[in-house]
Amino acid sequence: QVQLVESGGGLVQPGGSLRLSCAASGFTFSSYAMSWYRQAPGKERELVADISNAGWRRNYADSVKGRFTISRDNAKNTMYLQMNSLKPEDTAVYYCNARENPFAYWGQGTQVTVSA
Repeated sequence: QVQLVESGGGLVQPGGSLRLSCAASGFTFSSYAMSWYRQAPGKERELVADISNAGWRRNYADSVKGRFTISRDNAKNTMYLQMNSLKPEDTAVYYCNARENPFAYWGQGTQVTVSA
């Protein structure tokens, strides 16, 4: 069955870095565009970054441009999110998403907490 498993979250101090991973299985990973979303307490889920199926196109939310980098390794069926210069407002549950119309899949999320 389809699985998206996020990992790499945790507690980090402001200014620190984390690298999230999303391991995919059960579908043809290289055919799907992939995205990272996040949801903070009391807020709606928002798009953080997305990447095309071959990795050529990448887009970022204004709030993370210059600090976060999305990437993927189609040979390993894995997507990544390198997060640098983390801020308290980056605190959220981070989810990975795979989509190829009409299909879309979600992971269970990984908690990122940025606090001193």
